[in-house]
Amino acid sequence: MGFGDYPVEYNAKVHGPYDPARFYGKPDTPFGQVKVGEIGSWLARRNKSPQGIAAACSRAWWRWQHKYVQPRRAGIAPFFQITAAAMTFFYVINYGKMRRHRNYKYHW
Repeated sequence: MGFGDYPVEYNAKVHGPYDPARFYGKPDTPFGQVKVGEIGSWLARRNKSPQGIAAACSRAWWRWQHKYVQPRRAGIAPFFQITAAAMTFFYVINYGKMRRHRNYKYHW
């Protein structure tokens, strides 16, 4: 599969119009239905290649887009989600600088 191509598992005659938020591979047990003892084998069946990780991130992006951003009457939720993600991201990258500016009782 090259850049911009449909997944190998996609068949237009079987699946209909292409949906980037859908996984077209062989169906597997949803994570919510996996028992604790089966988590290792479930993780072993995941596609851990860079292409598989990119495809999973793309599907997650499109699912978020279809649910929150693209409906006709979209609310304010995506703006709050982006704001919360940006605040968390900048807190994490600046934590090292903020850590040194704590106010200790006796100024160690």
